Amino acid sequence: MPYNSQVTRADLTEVLARPEYVNQIFQSAVEQSAVMQLARRLPNMGSQTTNMAVLSAMPIAYFVNGDTGLKQTTEQAWSKKTITAEEIAAIVPIPEAVLADSNIDIWGEIKPRIGEAIGRVVDNAILFDVSSPTSWPDAIMTSITANSKTISLAANPDLYDAVLSENGTFALVEACGYANTGSIASVGMQGRLRGNRTSEGMPIFQRALDGTYTFSGERIIFQRNGAWNEITALQINGQWDQIVFSIRQDMTFKLLTEGVIQDEGGTIIYNLAQQDMVALRCVFRMGWQIANPINSVDETGTRYPFAALVP
Repeated sequence: MPYNSQVTRADLTEVLARPEYVNQIFQSAVEQSAVMQLARRLPNMGSQTTNMAVLSAMPIAYFVNGDTGLKQTTEQAWSKKTITAEEIAAIVPIPEAVLADSNIDIWGEIKPRIGEAIGRVVDNAILFDVSSPTSWPDAIMTSITANSKTISLAANPDLYDAVLSENGTFALVEACGYANTGSIASVGMQGRLRGNRTSEGMPIFQRALDGTYTFSGERIIFQRNGAWNEITALQINGQWDQIVFSIRQDMTFKLLTEGVIQDEGGTIIYNLAQQDMVALRCVFRMGWQIANPINSVDETGTRYPFAALVP
């Protein structure tokens, strides 16, 4: 794992380092977590773990046999699911001389990118199990695959049918008793949507004036923060409020002026005081869980509120 990365003079281009040039940095829009945009946020956690109740058994009603027939009993039950907050962090070291010689707000430029990096880590873990903590649930794609909620575009090359027909990914979610409230897709899906046409050559999927697409009227987010593996999935759709997340510690920044930065083996990489360096530390703690309660449409163990279009 890297412990020796830092912002150096070489990272500041000549244009940025010289005061006679315009020092405004035009950055692309910072992409945050697509999952957290669509999922349901619970109140902040008061401790590292919090529990939520999920419906696991539903009441059943019966006809009564005649005027004196016996009325039968029924039950309703809940199971417990635990949300565990895990820490995501980053440290950005920089020599004080480099910081002093720069005529731009380096920290102001770095902070949004750290936020983007955290969003990428969150999405990678929740969607694809990339470096996911063991206390977190299985990733969405892991569970989609385990519950056979995938449609292959290679086997079903008609994109419209693969997603929106009676045998498409939307129908897989609906058959489990859930509603499709949105999709997250790879950037490459934009080209597939633009190229999808009727036999008369008319575009099937229309883009709105703001440049967005919708599937059956529901929002689709094209993942641009780098947290997407197009080899694994092209698009994930489902009922996103079934994913809940809670924040234990919102994103906080602390400027470190003393201390050492070392690797896992204990080797000191930077000594901030001795090397005249400072380091910006960012910490963020959150947890998530998926509800997936039993419902009247599907009480089976393969019930799942998401499906995926795969290559």
